[in-house]
Amino acid sequence: MSKYWKELLIGGGIATLGFLAYIGYNIVPVLIAIAIGTLLFFAIKSRGNLATAGGDRHARGRVPLELSFDEIGGQERAKQELIEALDFLVKQDEIARFGIRPLKGILLTGPPGTGKTLLAKAAARYTDSVYVAASGSEFVEMYVGVGAGRIRDMFKNARQKAAKAGKSSAVVFIDEIDVIGGKRDGGQHREYDQTLNQLLTEMDGIHTSESPRILIMAATNRKEMLDPALIRPGRFDRHIGVELPDKKGREHILGIHARNKPLHASVELSRVAEESFGFSGAQLESVMNEAAIYAMREQQQEISHAHLSSAIDKVMMGEKTDREATREERERVAIHELGHAISAELVRPGSVSTVALSPRGQALGYVRHHPQQDQYLYTREFLEGQIIIALSGAAAEEMFYGSRSTGSRGDFDQAMNIVRTMVESGLTELGIIDSSMMTPDSWAKISSSMLERLMERTKDVLNGHRQLFLSSLDILLTEETLSGERFRELMREDLQSA
Repeated sequence: MSKYWKELLIGGGIATLGFLAYIGYNIVPVLIAIAIGTLLFFAIKSRGNLATAGGDRHARGRVPLELSFDEIGGQERAKQELIEALDFLVKQDEIARFGIRPLKGILLTGPPGTGKTLLAKAAARYTDSVYVAASGSEFVEMYVGVGAGRIRDMFKNARQKAAKAGKSSAVVFIDEIDVIGGKRDGGQHREYDQTLNQLLTEMDGIHTSESPRILIMAATNRKEMLDPALIRPGRFDRHIGVELPDKKGREHILGIHARNKPLHASVELSRVAEESFGFSGAQLESVMNEAAIYAMREQQQEISHAHLSSAIDKVMMGEKTDREATREERERVAIHELGHAISAELVRPGSVSTVALSPRGQALGYVRHHPQQDQYLYTREFLEGQIIIALSGAAAEEMFYGSRSTGSRGDFDQAMNIVRTMVESGLTELGIIDSSMMTPDSWAKISSSMLERLMERTKDVLNGHRQLFLSSLDILLTEETLSGERFRELMREDLQSA
């Protein structure tokens, strides 16, 4: 609409309102309606401008650093699957000869911090594509239609940026896609339902013969929450699990993040990988960074294994706190933690890494374990051993003080969770059952019988090592930290003298 017609309409409207007021008509409601309409118009217009600007920012401001698959550690299987899928973009002549339809979407699933975003950036480099990234939360707004508009703008900008850069393809990456891609319940029409519908429409509009080609990648920690229409073939054709790295993968990741850090010659990354069981790639990067901070804080020229061990404790438990406990509390905590350590060494020799009395996070003391090798399947004997280790802190307190403390609360929660796993896996005397048919009384009965039986076993195991408690207690109260090697030496001396 030209400026002339805008001025004509505005002038005509003012004249009409003036005439209505002259003849005695109440124009106050009309003025209020016009004011509200004007405010809504400018609000929606400003949101639209932000959406367009946001799309430009995704395409222009989030271009990743040069990142290749070789620089991503611990995900060899995921990288292999992803490269195979990306070859549909790279080897276009070959797939055309076989009549293969290129993939439209790749969904990366797995725990937080495992490298899903890094894989998407490496995918853009591997395919020589423009990279456009966004988070699912950026498309959810109070105003209806804004999220859908941002989806359209993102795909439009991806095509424009690819054409401008002379690229034949673009990778569009949406992190936390479950925010907009959750299951629709068929109830009240919601804003993010419109956003999801627009995303589905855009994916259906991606033609395999058009140029530039668009490959959409997405990441989520909760695949089970996604709408079935989103993850069906023809939309997200390939689902790739990006899981926590194994020991070999952890060592590779640590090596990548140690390249620019001065490590002491005695540092063995394989040992650090053993001690960091269950860590994600992001946590391992934090371990190397925190170790460097510890070395700098102590004005050391190189990072030692002690710095790395402290960094693992910090990432796992949190920073040391300034809480000052009484001597009686410190002795009780030390006895509690030594109970965990003794039973752990008896059940799984060589698994104790550190026994510490220094408070970290919410814990007044802790025992850090590390398995000799990664394990993913568990037998009844293994899980009962884990319960014994969890109960041994409370058992040690009863041995020396005749009662327990609130410090065992977390241990009991852990033991109850293991019991639940055993019941659901058919590893109890109940046999193979449907856990949903278990009543609260049934859960209480099986849990009580198992935990009481294993508590008696735990007390029997610890009763024969009272001298080890006393010899380790003096060291722990004085030094606050007892290494696994030194603890095992004390244990060998105790066994020889028995």
